[in-house]
Amino acid sequence: MAKYLVIVESPAKVKTIKKFLGSNYEVAASNGHVRDLPKSTLGIDVEHDFEPKYITIRGKGDILANLRKLSKKADKVYLATDPDREGEAISWHLSKALNLDEKKMYRITFNEITKSAVKASLKHPREIDMDLVDAQQTRRILDRMVGYEISPILWEKVKRGLSAGRVQSVALRIIADREEEINSFIPQEYWTLDAKFRVPGERRPLTAKFYGDENGKIDIHSEEEMKQILQKLEGAQFQIREIRRGERAKKAPLPFTTSTLQQEASKVLNFSTQKTMRLAQQLYEGVDIKGNGTVGVITYLRTDSVRVSEEAQAASKEYIQEKFGKAYVAQGENIKKDGRKIQDAHEAIRPTDIRRTPESLKESLSRDQYRLYQLIWKRFAASQMSPALYETTSVKIDGGGYRFAVSASSVKFDGYRAVYVPEEEDKAEGNMLVGAISEDTKLELDKLEEKQHFTQPPAHYTEASLVKTLEELGIGRPSTYAPTITTIIARRYVAKENKNLYITELGEVVNSMMVKAFPSIVNVNFTANLESLLDGIGEGEINWKTVVENFYPDLEEAVKRAKKELEEVKIEDEVTDVVCEQCGRHMVIKYGPHGKFLACPGFPECRNTKPYLERTGVPCPKCGKEIVIRKTKKGRRYYGCEAAPECDFMSWQKPSKEHCPECGSVLLEKGNKLVCSKESCGYVKAKKED
Repeated sequence: MAKYLVIVESPAKVKTIKKFLGSNYEVAASNGHVRDLPKSTLGIDVEHDFEPKYITIRGKGDILANLRKLSKKADKVYLATDPDREGEAISWHLSKALNLDEKKMYRITFNEITKSAVKASLKHPREIDMDLVDAQQTRRILDRMVGYEISPILWEKVKRGLSAGRVQSVALRIIADREEEINSFIPQEYWTLDAKFRVPGERRPLTAKFYGDENGKIDIHSEEEMKQILQKLEGAQFQIREIRRGERAKKAPLPFTTSTLQQEASKVLNFSTQKTMRLAQQLYEGVDIKGNGTVGVITYLRTDSVRVSEEAQAASKEYIQEKFGKAYVAQGENIKKDGRKIQDAHEAIRPTDIRRTPESLKESLSRDQYRLYQLIWKRFAASQMSPALYETTSVKIDGGGYRFAVSASSVKFDGYRAVYVPEEEDKAEGNMLVGAISEDTKLELDKLEEKQHFTQPPAHYTEASLVKTLEELGIGRPSTYAPTITTIIARRYVAKENKNLYITELGEVVNSMMVKAFPSIVNVNFTANLESLLDGIGEGEINWKTVVENFYPDLEEAVKRAKKELEEVKIEDEVTDVVCEQCGRHMVIKYGPHGKFLACPGFPECRNTKPYLERTGVPCPKCGKEIVIRKTKKGRRYYGCEAAPECDFMSWQKPSKEHCPECGSVLLEKGNKLVCSKESCGYVKAKKED
């Protein structure tokens, strides 16, 4: 009887796949990568055509020995690693490490771990796609070059243990640029005006918003402008000028890609990108379902495609018709064309069987697995359903030479909303009284409500919004978003507080050095262009060595220049006037994972350390003592009183010694301006050059 060996990456898949295949098949796992570039050296022969030098990963010897033994006994060896570039590269490394005979070696892929998908893949084996292998190999080589050439400079100039990365350094810069934008943002004053009207026969008032006049929109910038408008409206008669009724359709959302799943799971479930990917991996590899055994319940989780297989479409339409009725079944395909190349011929993330509802799996899944599966299932089901239809009404009300407007929409046919309402749509649809009025309705003004507002700075990045930005800019790929964010948080370049990402002092130092010495590495367009070159390699259009040959000389030149020019930014131990109470030496400023701290220079004999409070020379506006720079537990910098916790003054912006001439509040530094800390005051003046 013939014997076949199927090699997968994860031990979790072994259990699932073994169940689908007969006794002739042996299933074994490689536990991920088996070969890699050596940790101790660059591992790329830059003198000889950039050939990489691979070695067996430490700890994989026993796994490889077992796989060699099994492969020798087998008549055919099927390499069934993940269906993406990295999976293709792992298969190639396995073929080399196991010295597999090409005549009995086959590559198979499946987008879902179900019996039908696995058996179908065995009927259509192929050779290893060397274009995909080369694309992954190039990514690894470029990342290694950046990391191994630049990180030692950061060690030398700042402190040991820091790292630079091709994608992580760009992500850090994006966060740093946003932080700078927020810090230098100056609020602009604006006002809004609401008119509340009594409608005959209705208890609740109709609220309309100030729009402008018959010539167009008018923005109100100051209290003075508001007073002029209110003066003209005093005693004015109001009448309905126009009512427009219509209908609009809202298309169903597309099924999830890796990026959109990470974003939605963050917003709705409060999951980090890392947690989302870990749970999705478990759902993909297989869960033990009562009565069914172990089975993969979602398709492959690393994808930027929204394509859905014909079989899955047919099954979903049948289910939707049974469950909701024919009107709810989508007509035609719900596909968004954005002109970008998508990685690999993947499908969107979807349930492997739409009839496997979240409720039917609830007892078989952990709480978090269930919540993520429910999100994926609902989004996919909704994507195969018809649009939601809304009845819309917009009303224009004139009086005193000005125009007010109010609009509302009500759901006429819920369509996909019967299953899934995206978070951004989950809000009120306007004033429902609008539907009850006509052009003849007599409106009586109840009151006018004016309100002062100030424009808000751009929001801090969250994991979800950073993933969205990275995807829009073409930086990284589905498999890189979560590890990139995890790395910059783990390195303490970025702190995460209440979902928001803030750059730390350490992150500022590293980013400013990278921008100064390696502008192309942290250039968004350069990094995005490299991603498209990697896509070109994967499609067989570009030779991988050409990309590396063009990249390395520029990097090497920048490294040489940085070693010379960055000499002056090395952070020496700065001696302070703080005396060590244990040995009497003057303590020095050191850099740690959270930034600066005070340490005794007598280390290791004296190990005394203290928090470092950087003085600003600015008196506290509350108690008169000095303002110092402090840090939150996660490393985010703020300005507080040295007398804390007795004095509770704090500010995210640096206070100046000057006070507002209009209200007496302290002025804060924002870029090259001084802004009053009392937002309602709005006083701004140019900052004097030091």
